[in-house]
Amino acid sequence: MPSQSSAQHLPIRVAALYRFVRFDDPTSLQEPLLKACEDNGVKGTLLLAKEGVNGTIAGFPDGINVVLRHLRGLPDCADLEVKFSEAAKMPFHRMKVRVKREIVTMGQGDLDPAHNAGTYVDPQDWNDLIADPDTIVIDTRNDYEVSVGQFEGAIDPKTASFRDFPAWFRAERERLLGQGKAPKVAMYCTGGIRCEKSTAFLASEGVEEVYHLKGGILKYLETVPEELSMWRGECFVFDQRVSVGHGLAPGTHALCYACRRPVSPQDAESPLYEVGASCPACFDERTEEQREACRERHRQEKRAAAEGRAHIGAKMPGRSRDE
Repeated sequence: MPSQSSAQHLPIRVAALYRFVRFDDPTSLQEPLLKACEDNGVKGTLLLAKEGVNGTIAGFPDGINVVLRHLRGLPDCADLEVKFSEAAKMPFHRMKVRVKREIVTMGQGDLDPAHNAGTYVDPQDWNDLIADPDTIVIDTRNDYEVSVGQFEGAIDPKTASFRDFPAWFRAERERLLGQGKAPKVAMYCTGGIRCEKSTAFLASEGVEEVYHLKGGILKYLETVPEELSMWRGECFVFDQRVSVGHGLAPGTHALCYACRRPVSPQDAESPLYEVGASCPACFDERTEEQREACRERHRQEKRAAAEGRAHIGAKMPGRSRDE
């Protein structure tokens, strides 16, 4: 690890990662992985399940590299999917490694995306696929994410949680796919994990031609020139950056620390927006007493941050990517 003096001049590296793979005993992997992260100053959240690993971590480059070597040394994880970006300061308060039933929660049993997912499409080929009139494009993210940006012409399921996606698709299937020759279905998400699982779900439902964006929106924004891009807006991310744009440049959105929804520059001008207490999306969902509780919590979090410590029970901005 770099010395304290040299570390002050290094950027924080953020690594969003996942891998669908069969772990017979994910619990046995938990403590060694947590130790590798803590020993190298890495913070964030990693999820382990029998279906694989998923999460976002941040730290100085040397520490991130050590943790990634540890992860790639796990069974069948040499091809771990990782997307890098940088942050001006540490975007996480602590390091958590959790064992869960699923690394991205859909609640549809044993889908096995490691073997039954749809066809990968590289970012450089994505525009041609979604511009094809015989293709329907589905955004597999949640409503608060879609509000920040999406691909031109994409269908928004308006789901509050990824768990809602199967019911939405089953209810809309006939309208989407019709009675004749079914269209190709192209799906995308932030980093690739949700659309990989959702393509496995559609395959289990008998949909034959289903595709997903390799590396997700983040890889597309990183590699496709802005002048050729079919992306409109910014991309919500699950850390304190809140959103990113083309080239993964920092976006313009803030976060409502009361409801954890993104706040656009226009929302920030609303009289219903109060830092730490409310935004236009959640103002009518809470009483004044609840907003005062949010104000107090925000004051406590600010004091803790000023003192260089994590506030007890503090949550990271945004909602969990496994939702």
